[in-house]
Amino acid sequence: MMADFGKVAVLLGGNSAEREVSLKSGAGVLAALQRQGVDAQAFDPAERSLDALSGFDRAFVMLHGRGGEDGTIQGALELMGIPYTGSGVMASAVGMDKWRTKLLWQAVGLPVPDFVMLDASSDFAAVERRLGLPLFVKPASEGSSIGVSKVREAGALAAAFGEAVTHDRLVIAEQGILGGEYTVAILGDEALPIIRIVPATDFYDYDAKYLRDDTKYLCPCGLPEAREAELRAQALEAFRVLGCRGWGRVDFLMDEAGKAYFLEVNTSPGMTDHSLVPMAARVAGISYDALVLRVLEHATLG
Repeated sequence: MMADFGKVAVLLGGNSAEREVSLKSGAGVLAALQRQGVDAQAFDPAERSLDALSGFDRAFVMLHGRGGEDGTIQGALELMGIPYTGSGVMASAVGMDKWRTKLLWQAVGLPVPDFVMLDASSDFAAVERRLGLPLFVKPASEGSSIGVSKVREAGALAAAFGEAVTHDRLVIAEQGILGGEYTVAILGDEALPIIRIVPATDFYDYDAKYLRDDTKYLCPCGLPEAREAELRAQALEAFRVLGCRGWGRVDFLMDEAGKAYFLEVNTSPGMTDHSLVPMAARVAGISYDALVLRVLEHATLG
């Protein structure tokens, strides 16, 4: 069966701000494939021309962020006729854009935190009054919490915007929802067990995600069984509304009253030793190696 996969390129690294995380994710996937007899090789688009992909039969996309998760590499693979893992061109592009993701979810009635798009001419004091404090400021098209700030005090929004806009011309100010952060891994047509994320830091920032060992991940997440089933179904709907496929992750927040607000989708989730999809898979009885194979089995075109 492993021979049926042919020669597999594990795309990792790249030029985005998430390069280091991608290298770790890709190394884990590559080792898992090779352990199981798949003819897999690392391929870093930052170091090799895409023309060199012409000898591969499939691509396992482990690139994170711009250039790898935003539809661009997916478009190149489509043109080259190489089946690849994860979502297609459109869903990858939309999923990378937090603003347009929110607009689509709002259109079908999925709840999202209140938000305002910012620019240099924004009335920052009025935005603080509308959204309340604390609030979060984010680049629209970055991942791994890069450029994200938590605004706790009146008058601090302008500085947070100044930081975020260095990463992206589109910047979002978002209502703080403080009852808990959760994530739902998607594998094929299945939503895996929900994980609750409890950072030791003030919020789930880059360090809490990748560098610290005191972030707590609760799976089972502690929600009543019926409520978890409802939220898993909603997460699967949120995934499908964007046109996503194969695998991914949908994040949501809960307020103190127990209402869920969908936050964002990740169409190329991490696969490091701190990553969330392997954790959820493990609780569902799926080992890391088996997870990697199942993701590869969903590789497709179009």
